[in-house]
Amino acid sequence: MASRAVTITHAEGLHARPAAIFCRAAARFEADVRVEKDGAGANAKSLLSVLQLDVRRGDLVTLHADGSDAEEAVRELAEVLARP
Repeated sequence: MASRAVTITHAEGLHARPAAIFCRAAARFEADVRVEKDGAGANAKSLLSVLQLDVRRGDLVTLHADGSDAEEAVRELAEVLARP
């Protein structure tokens, strides 16, 4: 299992378009990928689940991945989340 904490820098947080970009990126991996905020978790491949977390700019989220490409998934998805 791989994990990494990331602070959201995008002005919109993870709403609409940024969330869709993140979920599409997560879907490319075989690993089971989850994103957590304040103890609540969501399947990173599900747009509706991610939107329900109400992630805003400045929030700290944690990515967790489990599977054959977990390290790569966490690394690349952390980069997606860190983009302004």
